[in-house]
Amino acid sequence: MSCHPLLLQVDKKEREFISSLLDGPDSFSNVDGIEFYKVPFTEALDLVRSRKVVVHKGFTYVPQDDLVSILLSVFRTQLSHALTVTSRALPSMEEDGRLLPMLSGLSKRYLGQDYSVKKTNVGAITADMIDTLSKKSFPLCMQNIHLSLKQNHHLRHGSRLQYGLFLKGIGLPLEEALKLFRMEFTKGMDVDTFDKKYSYGIRYNYGKEGKKTDYTPFGCMKIIMNNPPAVGDAHGCPFRHFDTEFLKQRISSNKIPKEGVETIMKYTKGGHCQVACAKYFELTHGISDSSSEVEMFIQHPNQYFEQSQKLLNGPGKTPTSPRGVKILSASQTVASAATEVKQEPMEEDLDADMGLTQEELESLDEIVS
Repeated sequence: MSCHPLLLQVDKKEREFISSLLDGPDSFSNVDGIEFYKVPFTEALDLVRSRKVVVHKGFTYVPQDDLVSILLSVFRTQLSHALTVTSRALPSMEEDGRLLPMLSGLSKRYLGQDYSVKKTNVGAITADMIDTLSKKSFPLCMQNIHLSLKQNHHLRHGSRLQYGLFLKGIGLPLEEALKLFRMEFTKGMDVDTFDKKYSYGIRYNYGKEGKKTDYTPFGCMKIIMNNPPAVGDAHGCPFRHFDTEFLKQRISSNKIPKEGVETIMKYTKGGHCQVACAKYFELTHGISDSSSEVEMFIQHPNQYFEQSQKLLNGPGKTPTSPRGVKILSASQTVASAATEVKQEPMEEDLDADMGLTQEELESLDEIVS
């Protein structure tokens, strides 16, 4: 042949040939239960170097379990080539004012389910249920904001925005959201001050003020990459923004075994925030042992909540229904979420419509607090 595809599945005759090259009287029975792929040896140099594969006439015979090494190498090569091509084209793209905003926000764009409120969800959750739900089904980022709200009876702008949209996404109606925030904020201020300074922003999140846009909750990448928390803030991603010892303390407080804490911290130190969050989910919901590999992937705080409720109550049930169901995998979650996609709100857009910059909003916080 003039050229060879990267991967050719080995047939029975070639399988017998592989068996004849291997040592051991029972080698054929072992080989017979393994899928092999025929790959040009230049694409499998790592496996050849470590003597993990059979080499014959310019080809390696790669067991299916070792294909990841090949695919990773090909991906890196293609990615490197694509980045080189992109870097050459970038200067001309930057000259086009229409493309620059799109390119700048590309790495932070979330393309999964938008978790906008469906009419069937409205009213299923009330303000009185949030305390219990936060302990059972909130991701650590939202648990942290809720705990800060309960302890300080106040949230700064970034925390209100991240938490308020999350609550909207899980089905908390506007009136219940106002009730929740009013109940906590008025432990440190009078009702008139709350209504004057904060109720507008809550109604705005629900599309009742300003542009009247139906804003959607923030996905994980937006929380991780945007607007890191400052002193006094409660928003952000704990696996990205928390101090190491404080994070370990918070994880341990949820009765996670020592091995589980170490596994989560390993992912966190490696920069794998969403994998760490998924492991936290598994350990707090009792669906894996503390040292096993993560079987799901968290892309969105509302995905975390949704999966938790499916596990605790069963699909399609309200948060009070006592029934169990097996957790969905990440691939099943993403596949079922391939519906209408909306762009997440930029915080600058929200502030601009209110006629206030973030600094002005923070100064209001300082006046009220």
